[in-house]
Amino acid sequence: MIILGEINYLNLLPFRVFLKKQKGFISKKGYPSYINKLFIKQKVDAAFISSIKSKNKTCFDLGIVANKYVKSVLICEGNNLKDIESDTSNILASVLGLSGKVIIGDKALKQSKDCKDLAFEWYKRYKLPFVFARFCFKKSKKRYLQKVLKFKKEKQKIPYYILKQKSKELNLPISFIKDYLSLIKYELSYKEKKSLNKFLYLYSKTYPSKKEKI
Repeated sequence: MIILGEINYLNLLPFRVFLKKQKGFISKKGYPSYINKLFIKQKVDAAFISSIKSKNKTCFDLGIVANKYVKSVLICEGNNLKDIESDTSNILASVLGLSGKVIIGDKALKQSKDCKDLAFEWYKRYKLPFVFARFCFKKSKKRYLQKVLKFKKEKQKIPYYILKQKSKELNLPISFIKDYLSLIKYELSYKEKKSLNKFLYLYSKTYPSKKEKI
């Protein structure tokens, strides 16, 4: 049995639909910074972990990526506040030199006034997609996780009843949910890897004396 750390946000709904069809997996759910801790403490075998924590980890070319806009990672007017659910997005705001209140996840989907989309701010500056998370795993479990690679090759059709449940749960129209999910991609190819390396490099320059304990 493989234990997966699962970010419990709308952006991974297609993966959850995929996972229901697979056997041999159980999930521990939570927000990104919590899942990162589970992975680092080896309480899960694999997880989508924040890209800032994925350096030197064993990962598939699978992640959570926004080509331009993402809608669920914002920096809004107000005091300089980090979102406790985030690791990568807080750093992204700093790397971009933006100040304000960072808001991520499903709660951000209802925010728009006086906010900037951090993925788009990154794109405007570097003309690259932004990688928010990567699917990383224990080396010993690689053989058992090969079936997960089917996810990036197969387009996931989300049943209407699940969309309806999510619409009710989040108080968002089904059309909005579909539009939002169309912004997210999951495969990391050349541009995505280039962007990730750029982000990690800029982080090392922004915080030259700080070493990530990852």
